[in-house]
Amino acid sequence: MALKETIDADIKKAMLAKDKVRLQALRSIKSQILLAETAEGAHGAALAPDAEIKLLTKAAKQRREAAETYQKQFRSDLEEVELAELAVIEEYLPKQLSEADLVEKLVGIIQRVGATGPSDLGKVMGAAARELSGQADGRVISQVVSNLLNNTNV
Repeated sequence: MALKETIDADIKKAMLAKDKVRLQALRSIKSQILLAETAEGAHGAALAPDAEIKLLTKAAKQRREAAETYQKQFRSDLEEVELAELAVIEEYLPKQLSEADLVEKLVGIIQRVGATGPSDLGKVMGAAARELSGQADGRVISQVVSNLLNNTNV
């Protein structure tokens, strides 16, 4: 079942359960899907699975950053709403890699592209971003790659 149909079914469930936070998060996801499908050049076609993951990853990142901002401003009420919506969005994302799995995959990518030091960061990040899309946060991937490339024991 495509993400859009799953979201539609879950919106109905959230409405019946009167779960306002879940309903708000699901409607936000559906809105973003509809915007992506009607964007110029999309021709109203359904989104590809990788585009769906990219869309969900972006939505999760927005919620995470908003929660951090609210935390810095001591607005715990708004932070809680963002974190609750983030939890709903993460249900639809692929399982995130553990740090050990991430390091293992990145070491394989580094060896495959032939990276030898920090100057090869861009080459590794390009391959890692394609292969690990939706499985780990880009910021975390960048940090781990940087640490691995600065460590000469790769």
